Amino acid sequence: MSVKIAAVNSAPTVGVGVVVREYDEEEDKVGVEEMERRCEIGEEGKPSLVADLLGDPICRVRHFPSHIMLVAEYGNGREIVGVIRGCIKTVTRGNSLYVKLAYILGLRVAPSHRVLIIRKRRRLGIGKKLVQKLEEWCKKNGAEYVYMATDCTNEASINLFTRKCEYTKFRTPTMLVQPVHAHYKSLGSGIAIVQLNPKLAETLYRRAFANSEFFPKDIDKILSNKLNLGTFMALPKKFLPKWDPKTGILPPSFAIMSVWSTKQLFRLQVKGVSMLTYACCMASRVLDAWMPWMMLPSFPDVFRKFWVYFLYGLHMEGKNGPRLMKSLCAFAHNMGRDDDGCGAVVAEVGQRDPVREVIPHWRKLSMSEDLWCIKKLNYGSDEKCGLSDWLNSRPSSPLIFVDPRDI
Repeated sequence: MSVKIAAVNSAPTVGVGVVVREYDEEEDKVGVEEMERRCEIGEEGKPSLVADLLGDPICRVRHFPSHIMLVAEYGNGREIVGVIRGCIKTVTRGNSLYVKLAYILGLRVAPSHRVLIIRKRRRLGIGKKLVQKLEEWCKKNGAEYVYMATDCTNEASINLFTRKCEYTKFRTPTMLVQPVHAHYKSLGSGIAIVQLNPKLAETLYRRAFANSEFFPKDIDKILSNKLNLGTFMALPKKFLPKWDPKTGILPPSFAIMSVWSTKQLFRLQVKGVSMLTYACCMASRVLDAWMPWMMLPSFPDVFRKFWVYFLYGLHMEGKNGPRLMKSLCAFAHNMGRDDDGCGAVVAEVGQRDPVREVIPHWRKLSMSEDLWCIKKLNYGSDEKCGLSDWLNSRPSSPLIFVDPRDI
């Protein structure tokens, strides 16, 4: 069960007319949902991706043991004009060294207040105030570092964090998106796929990602979470009779991954496309359904609400590793194909991770650089342990473990 810890002051006044406080479900749910709805309305005539949080504004951090959500109010009417979410977890920083890390996500400021000018021609700075207040909570609860992720083209977000809040550009993992088609994908010949029990999966992950960055210490909690659909291993069928998972000895070649579903977290929907684009996308879907043997690259029905499967813990070894990893990705695609409403299979990996080259994806839907920015909160904590500053250390491994709870 997720438990929140050490809340911030219930109503600290920061700036003229702006109050930042902890989210109260009974008081704030309707106001937060309305504000976020206004944020999701894109420019007229341009497509936009909107999210439905299924009536739970705090769902994106609820699965972390330490989490919080703050809201910003403005004016006598106490209108909610901003929100931010945060959590704290313990992760590796490389070489099996752990660090207490905070993660910031879901920062939103109402469009009508992003550039509001008040007396003396000063901006309200709602976004900055929300970040600063959340950082106070993170520091109070022992976080040594805090990071956030954003699209590398999101200049407003990058400027806020790097220029105004003193974050450093840190890592640029790649996000790969594969639409779920109407046809099934072939798994390849001579390949067996088995589901691993959570204990064995945990053992394999702790070994494979020991030197990586961002590997969560509570991986066991993730693997046993209800949103986790399982951990799967692909191996050549000829090795299957000889492989006994109880021995801990792995096959010469294998690939593993876990599948996380957002079905119970949020639904996505594309709005604002032209009728021609809509017609072309739906026509490709119809043709694929009628003639599945042609394996047409059909576009999923993203114009109604859909969810995604997030693939994490992707790792391969041996000369057949790439082929086995492709087979696993096809297996996950077929899982989504059988789950009506799943629109895409998504994976995020490090730029230099070998699996990056073999994960099937559509380039136009993917993101070559998802920018992660980081900031040190407690100065002197590394020096006490005789460690160098993580911000200035070279990565000890090309692997980055992307926590599925972060999406």
